[in-house]
Amino acid sequence: MSIAEDYVKIRNEIPENVVIVIAAKTRTMKEIEEVIDAGATDIGENYVQEAEKIYKGLSPEKAKQVKWHMIGPLQKNKINKALGTFDVIQTIDSFEIARAIDKRVSTHGVVLHPAEAGRVWEIVPVYIEVNIAGEKTKSGIAQERVLELIELMSGLENIKVEGLMTMEPYSENPEDARPYFKKMKELFEKAKEIKMPNVDIKILSMGMSNSYKVAIEEGSNMVRVGTAIFGPRN
Repeated sequence: MSIAEDYVKIRNEIPENVVIVIAAKTRTMKEIEEVIDAGATDIGENYVQEAEKIYKGLSPEKAKQVKWHMIGPLQKNKINKALGTFDVIQTIDSFEIARAIDKRVSTHGVVLHPAEAGRVWEIVPVYIEVNIAGEKTKSGIAQERVLELIELMSGLENIKVEGLMTMEPYSENPEDARPYFKKMKELFEKAKEIKMPNVDIKILSMGMSNSYKVAIEEGSNMVRVGTAIFGPRN
């Protein structure tokens, strides 16, 4: 099947309330254009430079058809460019990086955007990345520290905490991810109870090409899918 057919098939198979973020790492401009034309609403990129290149290459109309998600680690020296391209930062895992984003927006306010003359950021939507399995090779904050981080971030005026995100340990068997997704759902429910300024937890971003069906069964309302739509990476 084509990219468009694969996207439409998955979109039709899962509940309407679940957002599909197209994981576009290493994919070509043509591939991304095809999935947008098929109806994709959200695009995720791991690298700022790669996202910026794709965004600039698309027509302004097509680039603005979708919401752009940062789904890879964000380095402090890339914050300016990230805020110029992405609509959502999914990978906040420390107060230090959150405060750096807040300071950047507070100081400059207007960030040049590839498709617009200028883009006024009032509040930057962010998710907290959770290292739910405690893997040393993965980024993300330990689950025990998530609620504390949310409370700290509530004091940042230019950031709004809107969700939690995780990447489960890789396994050929999707069922192996279920215990981690259950833990994330429990954490998500606790986070939703936090009533503080600049906090409105409503997104649970978990599940990828191999595991999105299990993730949705366990409460995910946002999945990040690439290979299942584009095929294996080159």
